Amino acid sequence: RNFYYITILRDPVSRYLSEWRHVQRGATWKASLHVCDGRSPTTEELPSCYTGDDWSGCSLQEFMDCPYNLANNRQVRMLSDLSLVGCYNLSVMPEEQRNKVLLDSAKENLKRMAFFGLTEFQRKTQYLFEKTFNMNFISPFTQYNSTRASSVEIDEQTQQHIEALNFLDMELYDYAKDLFLQRYQYMRQKEHQEARRKRQEQRKILRAKQAHLRERGENGSSTDYIGNVERW
Repeated sequence: RNFYYITILRDPVSRYLSEWRHVQRGATWKASLHVCDGRSPTTEELPSCYTGDDWSGCSLQEFMDCPYNLANNRQVRMLSDLSLVGCYNLSVMPEEQRNKVLLDSAKENLKRMAFFGLTEFQRKTQYLFEKTFNMNFISPFTQYNSTRASSVEIDEQTQQHIEALNFLDMELYDYAKDLFLQRYQYMRQKEHQEARRKRQEQRKILRAKQAHLRERGENGSSTDYIGNVERW
């Protein structure tokens, strides 16, 4: 069997707000083992942001204030090879070096995936998926701009705070958007070139048929009208 890695990225601020609303309703990541290099992180390496069963009802400020919140830069962390930085052990290397290694790893892994899409470009994502895997969906993707995250009104200061908490995801998303649009444009150009090639081939075949018919018409008897019609 052939296995292909694919993923869908989302605008980091919208994704962060969506996760906050999800956690606020009682969702947890307790089922996630966070295994890296064959072991789970210790409580010292990965402290919890809450002491109870879940973090339901937490405010956005509380969500942002937790320094151990795995919602921060989640997309980079999930796409990168954590073993390169000692998994969840933050003492392995300086923070600046760790961030660079994680971001570079996430970019490389994203680029090497068979396919990735962006939630803000649903139709383009569908188009690229269909062209990449030579398949067609039954119905077109629908662009939903009204989400739980979009219903959250935040001021500019909060927006900037969320962007700062997710600065690696912000950079990854800019990279992903640029690469995604490049691939889309390339695939569209390739499609147009193929369509143009087919039209040229069809015109060539048509001209050859017309020339052949003219030649047969000139060589045949002018009185044999019915026979010529049948051949044409």
